[in-house]
Amino acid sequence: MPSSLLIQTGLWALTLLVLVSAGFVVALRNLFRAALSLGLVLVGVAGLFVLLEAEFLAFVQILIYVGAILTLVVFAIMLTARVSNPRLPPRPPSGSGRQRMAAALVSAALFILLASVTRALAAAGLQPGQAVSLSQVGQELITTLVLPFELISLVFVSAMVGAIAVAASRSPR
Repeated sequence: MPSSLLIQTGLWALTLLVLVSAGFVVALRNLFRAALSLGLVLVGVAGLFVLLEAEFLAFVQILIYVGAILTLVVFAIMLTARVSNPRLPPRPPSGSGRQRMAAALVSAALFILLASVTRALAAAGLQPGQAVSLSQVGQELITTLVLPFELISLVFVSAMVGAIAVAASRSPR
């Protein structure tokens, strides 16, 4: 198999994985299974980054989104009362038939908009910018972006402290 055919097959396979997993994220009623499907979406996007030769973005995608954000989501799901206490009555079904139709219409309109913008950019022949090395990204992180980087870390720490506080207040004494 030629290299370009292999890459193209990989792109289509990862695209299918991302789309099917995203459909499961939206459609599944079990929050834990939806979170696992979200993990597949994030790993698929990281695979797309690798095929597009953006290895640093793939690394950040795996480290931050799959490693940190998805872990926080799973902790939040496991700390909720409905999942951890099966004796609670199930939620009544919501009248979401109209909301599903509206969401489907908005999603289709957004897809059409993004596809047309992508097609217009490709037709215009825009060239990607100059490649940025990993050392340049690291230099930016420790010089000009150090304050936002530290603020994000404080937000993550406060979220973890809040999750621990909620878990401690719900635990039986």
